[in-house]
Amino acid sequence: MISPFAERAIEDSLRAGKALLKFISANDVGLTGGKQCGYYLPKAVWKLFSPYEPVKGPNKESFPEVTWQDGRITRSRVVWYGDKSRSEYRLTRFGKDFPFLTHDCVGDLLVLVPHSLEKFTAYVLDTEEDIESVQTTLDVFITATWAAYIKGKPVMPETADQCVERRFREFVTKCKQFPTTKVMSGTVFDALEFCINAFSSLSYDDRLVELIQKEYRLFQMIERQVSQPDIIRPFKDIDDFLTTAQSILQRRKARAGRSLEHHFERLLKAASIPFDAHPIIDGTDEPDILIPSKAAYEDDHYDVNKLYMVGLKMTCKDRWRQVTREAQKIQRKHILTLQGGISPNQLIQMRDANVKLIVPKSLHKLYAADKTGVTLLTVDDFIRTVSTLHRTGPVPRDDLFA
Repeated sequence: MISPFAERAIEDSLRAGKALLKFISANDVGLTGGKQCGYYLPKAVWKLFSPYEPVKGPNKESFPEVTWQDGRITRSRVVWYGDKSRSEYRLTRFGKDFPFLTHDCVGDLLVLVPHSLEKFTAYVLDTEEDIESVQTTLDVFITATWAAYIKGKPVMPETADQCVERRFREFVTKCKQFPTTKVMSGTVFDALEFCINAFSSLSYDDRLVELIQKEYRLFQMIERQVSQPDIIRPFKDIDDFLTTAQSILQRRKARAGRSLEHHFERLLKAASIPFDAHPIIDGTDEPDILIPSKAAYEDDHYDVNKLYMVGLKMTCKDRWRQVTREAQKIQRKHILTLQGGISPNQLIQMRDANVKLIVPKSLHKLYAADKTGVTLLTVDDFIRTVSTLHRTGPVPRDDLFA
């Protein structure tokens, strides 16, 4: 037999015509080491619990009154974290000795019933019979972490890939011409941050690879939309055809390199590492990334051991030597590449030229570095090393559970 709490949760949900059902996670109760504590609320159904849509910008908060199953009433807070690297809603502020957000609650079912944006009722159910009965009666089955009941129609969470694809389609339908590479990169970052839970908590390696791969997908969609008229039109002659094809190919080549630059710069900013992109130094040199700045490089009193330059190369099989000729004050050069493997002989040549390769961790297995004595850096390795010297400002901290 189900408990009275489950019966009331069902009655309140049917009466209100809506409810959010979610399993309480280790992250909710602060077991994963994060600084946040409070119920994560899914962005896909934000209208159930917040007046503020999930857009990048300042944090926004509302203060609903929540009546819990034991009769206690909390003046809680629903906060949208839209600034810096975060992109999520949380329900927080429950007062002292709150019994429904302890470590033992992990795996329990939270049933949040919004009667309005100012008044909620909430239940935390801990038995299998209660959990199954609520889902069965409302005809809502949680396949991942949450589901919603809205006016008799179950709402299931999108997968991350479905969410990204949807946002890309919405963007592409507005494209009459190719957007700048910076706009494309920003669009991809915003989509991944919105659709992938805790995207900004992933390793720098995983973030970079995911951003590059997804931007290529977005580019393909835009190319199909914008270039289709040129492809299907009658060509005047063979030269017209070749010119059109060459334009398409050149756009593809230019986009890839700029994509890597934009995303790596974003990761450096996320790590609070100062840098200049494409500064003119030593007369004509223009390194891709100079850390911490052109001013520091040109300061004769600045410690040269704190200077870094990074060449950004999607492939560097043949072009890596040009990096050795840039920023002569810096003896140790770095190259970030996404190339799927480089011969042992070339790895040794790079090492002997004092060039260190930065390669996303997932690509390391494609190299024979262990057979050459050459050590590849991951993106995390590089950022961690440079952060110890150049992080600016304090590490952001959020106190969400008050």
